Amino acid sequence: MATAVAPLTTAPVTGTRSVRDVVPGELWDKQVALLMRDYPYDSVMAARVLGQGYAYLLTAMAHRGEHLGLAPSSLVDIGVHTIILDTVAYADLCTRHNGGHFLHHVPKVAFKNDGSVMKTAYRIAADGWEIDLPLWTDAADCGPCHPGNDSH
Repeated sequence: MATAVAPLTTAPVTGTRSVRDVVPGELWDKQVALLMRDYPYDSVMAARVLGQGYAYLLTAMAHRGEHLGLAPSSLVDIGVHTIILDTVAYADLCTRHNGGHFLHHVPKVAFKNDGSVMKTAYRIAADGWEIDLPLWTDAADCGPCHPGNDSH
């Protein structure tokens, strides 16, 4: 059963918080370069995808234990994977922003059709992070991640 979610009707939200204030510059540059190496992205697109990946993970960490069923869009998930595959830096992120708890990655094979991606975009914006809305609308009603627990 699909859950209706009202579309975001405004331009991309400009939050008061930027992930660039959280991610060290050298790490940011490395991960942008990894995205450019692995995907057909220029530096601008790579930075957009990476930034939204961080906003998603930091929001999920801030709401640990709330069972919100957060899910990234397909594009944002690319940024998330780039972050979590850099395991030393990711472990440090979990230590600094998730009370030392590791935010596990538990993907599902089937996409769910429950509006969780747009609900997630709303949650990230409500937490004050900058939202790049076009990166969230590519999979506006589905997300492949494990719902209702403390994992991605």
